[in-house]
Amino acid sequence: MDRKKRLLGIGVDFNMPEVPVEERIKTIAKVGFDAIFCGTGNGGYVKKVATLAKENGLILQSVHAPFKHVDRMWKEGNEGEDVLAELCLGIDECAENSVGILVSHVWIGFVPVEPTELGAERFLRLFNYAASRGVTVALENTEGENHLEYIRDRFSSHPAFGFCIDTGHEMCYNRSEDMIGKYGAGGKLVATHLNDNLGITGDTITWLDDYHLLPFDGKADWKNIVSRLDSAGFDGILTFELKTMSTPGRTANSIYNGLDCESYLRLAYERAEKVASLSCLQIKESV
Repeated sequence: MDRKKRLLGIGVDFNMPEVPVEERIKTIAKVGFDAIFCGTGNGGYVKKVATLAKENGLILQSVHAPFKHVDRMWKEGNEGEDVLAELCLGIDECAENSVGILVSHVWIGFVPVEPTELGAERFLRLFNYAASRGVTVALENTEGENHLEYIRDRFSSHPAFGFCIDTGHEMCYNRSEDMIGKYGAGGKLVATHLNDNLGITGDTITWLDDYHLLPFDGKADWKNIVSRLDSAGFDGILTFELKTMSTPGRTANSIYNGLDCESYLRLAYERAEKVASLSCLQIKESV
């Protein structure tokens, strides 16, 4: 038995719209990554990405669902049903392209709002539909963590319930509370969005602190993060969700100015390998 190399993945949408997705995916494979994830899109975007992934020897690890209106899942009215239908379409895109994970937010917004039973009922319908199509819904830690906790408390035993840790969100939305330990127990941690930032930089929590920097360009304690991933028994693909552009009024991501696509991705891969090297988890494969 030899120790298996940790598989490394990256999101294809890292704020270089001038670079065609075909070139981005080809370069991702060239620099050494094993996997990618993408968002949903009109016109068969997921199918296109799935085809490109296969052509370049990559795994399409997950699909990220739309999240701009996910708060409506918790509210009365037809708009909540429309959001549920949109999420179910994401499930369909996963199933039709042999992708096992749909990553979804549970809430969007910074005004404190109590979860509702209507929202829980809609998420149960989502889980049931996902299970019928062989897909896991990996709920991500974001702002409004009380909504994630509400769903976890009710449906953690559901076969389609999973968790995706976003390390940057943990720092700037969840006040660096251990989200991996809280939501990843029992094999429910099925996906990662690994990225760095500078934590909460002002008096209030804001999305502007969500930089999605390369690991080691912010304040994250990567040894601690990887140790917690190991403790959760996570042996899946270490997937990185990164951005080259700063949020409005911020300059943190300007350190990547001047890097072309390949240079940025080579740097990202180097950092990903450095993160993986911190793992003590024994991942085995037969020889």
